[in-house]
This record gives sequence, C-alpha cells and structure tokens, in this order.
Amino acid sequence: MNFLFKEKRDLASVIHGNRPVGRMERLRLAVSLSIPAIVAQISAIVMQYIDASMVGSLGALPAASIGLVTTSTWIFFGLCSACSVGFSVQVAHLLGAGNGKGAREVLRQSLVAALLYSLVLSAIGVSISFDLPRWLGGEPEIRPNASLYFLITVAAMPLFQFSYLSSGMLRSSGNMVFPGMVGTLMCILDVIFNFFLIFPTREVNFLGFSLNFPGFGCGVWGAALGTSLAEGVGALIMLWKIIFSSKELRIIEERGSFRLRKSCMKKAFHIGFPLGIERFLTSGAQVMITIIVAPLGAASIAANAFAVIAESICYMPGYGIGDATTTLVGQSIGAGKLTLTRQFAYTSTALGMIVMTALGVVMYLVAPLMMEIMSPDKEIVDLGVVALRTEAWAEPMYAASIVAYGAFVGAGDTLIPCFMNLGCMWGVRVILAAVLAPVLGLHGVWIAMAIELTFRGIVFLIRLRGKKWMLRINKLNSIN
Repeated sequence: MNFLFKEKRDLASVIHGNRPVGRMERLRLAVSLSIPAIVAQISAIVMQYIDASMVGSLGALPAASIGLVTTSTWIFFGLCSACSVGFSVQVAHLLGAGNGKGAREVLRQSLVAALLYSLVLSAIGVSISFDLPRWLGGEPEIRPNASLYFLITVAAMPLFQFSYLSSGMLRSSGNMVFPGMVGTLMCILDVIFNFFLIFPTREVNFLGFSLNFPGFGCGVWGAALGTSLAEGVGALIMLWKIIFSSKELRIIEERGSFRLRKSCMKKAFHIGFPLGIERFLTSGAQVMITIIVAPLGAASIAANAFAVIAESICYMPGYGIGDATTTLVGQSIGAGKLTLTRQFAYTSTALGMIVMTALGVVMYLVAPLMMEIMSPDKEIVDLGVVALRTEAWAEPMYAASIVAYGAFVGAGDTLIPCFMNLGCMWGVRVILAAVLAPVLGLHGVWIAMAIELTFRGIVFLIRLRGKKWMLRINKLNSIN
C-alpha cells in the first residue's frame, strides 16, 4: 500500500526541501496528484449520469423534471463547496508552512461552521422547493416531480457539505487517493440504491435466468434519495479518515477547542465569500439559461440537462487537475516559495489543456453514444449531439480557465477571479444565449456557451501570467 502515499512524501520533500525542482519532476508530481483527483471528480459526475440515465429510461417528462431543477441544485452545491474551500485553503497554507497544530485547529472549527452553515442552506432550499419549478417556467406536468427531487436533495445538504469539507481537507494535505476511492464507492452505492428506489418490483432476465427484483417504484424522487444516501455514506467514511486516521489532520489524539475563533472565520470569509458569490451567481446564470431553454419544450430541457451531464465527463478531469493545482499552489505559497508556486501553476495548466483537448476530440466522436445511454428519445438524442459537438471546440480554453482558477484558489486569490467568471457568464453567455435561442433553438444556447468558454480561458491565462494573484496570501496572513 506504500504507493498510495508516495505522492504525499514527494510533495512534502519538494515543498520543504531546498533543492531545485525540474520540469519533469513538477509534471510527474502534478500528474500523480491529479489522477486520483480526476477519479474523484469523474465519480461525482458519474453519479449525476447514473440518475439521468436511470430516470431517462422512464420517459421524457421524468427526465425533464430533473433537468429543470438541476442547475438550481448546483447553486447549493457551489455554496457548500465555497464553505469547504474557505477552510481547506487555510489548512494547505498551514501545512505548507509546517504548522500541523494550526491546521488541526482550523479543521476543528470547520466542522462546527460547516454544520451550522449547511443547516441554514438546507432550510432555505426546503422553503422554496415547491415554488421553484413554477419560477423556472416548467410545464405543469413536470412540476410535482421537479419539486420532490429538489426538496430531497436540499434536505440532505448537510451530507453533501461534510462530503465536500472532508474531501477538501484530505486534498489539502496532499491525500488525493482516498477521496477518489470513496468517490468510486459512492458511484457503486448510487447504482445500487437507485436500482431499488427508482424502479418498482420487476422481473429481470439475465443470462437466460429470470430473476425477480424488489423495488420501491419511487421514480424521480427515488433518484434524489439514492444519491443523497450514497453521498452520506461517503461523507461518514471521509470524516472518519480525517478525524481518526489522517497523519496530518487526525484530531482524536490531540486536545483542542471546537470554539469558532474570529481570525479563522475572517480568513474563511475572505477566501470563501467571493467564491460563494461566484458559485451562486454563476449557477444563477445556469438557472437563467434553463429559463431561456424552458420555452423550447420538454425535449430541449431534457437534452440540455443530459448534454450538460455528458459534457461534464469531459471537463471533470480538468477540475481534478485544478484540485491538485490548488494543493500544489497552496502548500508552495504557504512555504513562501513563489517561484515554485508559479512553476506548478504553469505546468498544471498546460497539463489540463492537453488532457481536455484530447477528451474534447473523443466527445465529438462519441457524442451520439453518450446521449443514447441517457435517453431512448430520438429528438432528445439529436438535440444533445449537436450541443456536445458545438461545445467540444471550446474544451482547450475551458481547461485553461478551470486549472488557472484552481491555482488562484490555492493562493487564496478568489475575489478578482470571481468578477472574471461572473463577467464572462452574465456578460457573454447569458446575453448571447438570449439572443440566439429564439433563432437557433438549443443549438444557439450551446454556441453561446462555446464562445463564452473560449473568451474566459483567454482572460484567465492573461491573469495567470501576472504576479498579483500570488500576493493575496500576504493580506490573509495580516488578518487577526
């Protein structure tokens, strides 16, 4: 099992050593950290793919009911992620500086803050769940299922919050492997839970044998319940890891206070608040896109949602590399090594662009198969294929924005990138989509997306070339 911890030992030797680090060593370390992070990200999107494909087999209306509220759930997931990052970046900085005791103090406080925060988010989500499908312009026949799916998902928000927090803490310590393993387990559990919750009791023919499988027949809301249960199991496993087993983070053997301290909360706010605003308004832009798509009909709603999920399989590796970059940059900058910080940022961004370019080519070629897995409806499949092939051209620059953003987050620089993301989403994508959708339908919406992602990548590369993003840590360290 020693190979599972090799990348952590290598990272520690690079961060705390005084020797020069060559390009190939940086690339090898970036790849070794990125692979398990990619697995974790792909696992997360595969869970959505599982829900979509299983519910999609029930017909266009159940599929559209999930598609209608998917972007709204992303708002809540994004806010949970922002809370996690606010604390995990502090932990990465402290570990990079060799202050393990301080990192564990932040971890204790994060557990309390995350619980309180997620309960508030859950209460807000539950309160709007029954009106949300109407606000989004959904057709009357899909509103009840859409409300139930959203209600169950937001009610389980504390489970998602602790999953994000514990995963982020492990990554900040350089442990990318364990979250990836747990993510794979969650996918398996999601399939099992959904299999019994979505479908009724039925007879299944397998290898010539007829087997009778029990089922609850919950349909759409069974998918939400299955995913929430799988996420809950994953959260418990990763919490056990950081509390009892992680060498850098375990708090069970060390006395310490769980009381929230002003300096920690202020740093978490300065890191996480801009990120939360960005996630909220960016997901809000996705909701606006859903509103633009809704008048195009149930087939377009379902095709748009399924295409987003299918495309996620292509860009999630970029987010995995971005997560690894956050760790590399966070610990490097915490150790005061600005040259190494910049080198890791450049190497990782190049790696992300190469990987997502290759995946963009694959997505273009296999787009029909990706859509057919999620829906048997020919109209939905045809619309989705055109959307995916349009967006495939933007994958290289999309990768640049994702990984560069991971570098900025690792440095604690979230405010300016927040405005950059929002300007691109609202100033380019939403406006273009509103103009093109009435003329070109769903294809116009995805043309707008491809143009915006390309523009965003250029903007992020320009900021990455500068130095100001690496100086944010000085302001964070001055907070008391």
